[in-house]
Amino acid sequence: MIKIEELNVENKKICGLVADLPKAPLVAIIAPKGYIMCGYLNLETAENLGQAAAIVRGVASVEDMLNKKISAVTSQAKILGINEGTPVKEAIKKLI
Repeated sequence: MIKIEELNVENKKICGLVADLPKAPLVAIIAPKGYIMCGYLNLETAENLGQAAAIVRGVASVEDMLNKKISAVTSQAKILGINEGTPVKEAIKKLI
């Protein structure tokens, strides 16, 4: 099953997504300038595509993700001011 949640951040709508996979869910928050995703994200691929992307580990829902800190980022995410240890709620604001 795939669940899509609409999030309202600073009066802008972004997408939260949870896809139930066999052993663990795929969780992502997608914004206009980039995205934050669980450990399923291949950071090297995101880097090669020039995307602003960040990883959050150990989450099972969008709500879990919102309460975590970033664990890895691409160079484009760093340009936007997102670094390892940045709270997800703060990182989202830099992606809208």
